[in-house]
Amino acid sequence: MIIDTHAHYDDSVFDADREELFQSFGPAGIEKVINAGATMESSEKGLMLSRKWPFVYCAFGVHPNETELLTKEDMDRIRERSSDPRVVAVGEIGLDYHVEEPVRDIQKKWFREQIGIAKEVKLPVIVHSRDAAEDTLHMVKSEKAEETGGVIHCFSYGKEMAKEYLDMGFFIGIGGVLTFKNAKRIKEVVSYAPLSSLLLETDCPYLSPEPYRGMRNSSLNLPYVVKVIAEIKNVSEQEVTEVTHDNALRLFPKMK
Repeated sequence: MIIDTHAHYDDSVFDADREELFQSFGPAGIEKVINAGATMESSEKGLMLSRKWPFVYCAFGVHPNETELLTKEDMDRIRERSSDPRVVAVGEIGLDYHVEEPVRDIQKKWFREQIGIAKEVKLPVIVHSRDAAEDTLHMVKSEKAEETGGVIHCFSYGKEMAKEYLDMGFFIGIGGVLTFKNAKRIKEVVSYAPLSSLLLETDCPYLSPEPYRGMRNSSLNLPYVVKVIAEIKNVSEQEVTEVTHDNALRLFPKMK
């Protein structure tokens, strides 16, 4: 059974058919899903989904591009929500310089704060890093995020950067981008990294794999990612599914 370790089912694009979609997961081999927070509001919505649907769990946190108006009270709420049995991680948090908003110092401030909360409440982090390779790595190291562990979501850097995270015990999140024809760098990372360090994720509704690129993504598309990982690693698709499933439960033990 497959575990999708990063989804956004709170997104309004699922409002029309979310229930029908969720009911299809079990028969399709989707066992569990982690709904990752992007804002305080979306984190709360994800928590509500996790309370309604037993196979849905929640990561509570704020995406770097959404940190402009964060407050100490928001951090207190993340800390409080982290004790909920449905909250399995702090995330998604990190740095994103692709848009450069808000300014880098604000992103760093709240990345640091949320890593601190994760360490305090002893939950893993789900790290978002886009066009911010060196700063993300520096902050993960300087804030000793390896003490709580986590995953580098939607990994987009080379195998040298992957080695830095793997050496600290972090997992690498792999999704639909792996299936793209121009995805040479992430395919090299998958070849290099041990299967025991990979997690499956969709980032849905974004980043649908081939042959559905550009369409709304969902956990139902993860078998396409499994297939490519199996081809790269020269193992069976069943082995990929089983190992990544066990990896997810090791990193997020509250899902057991």
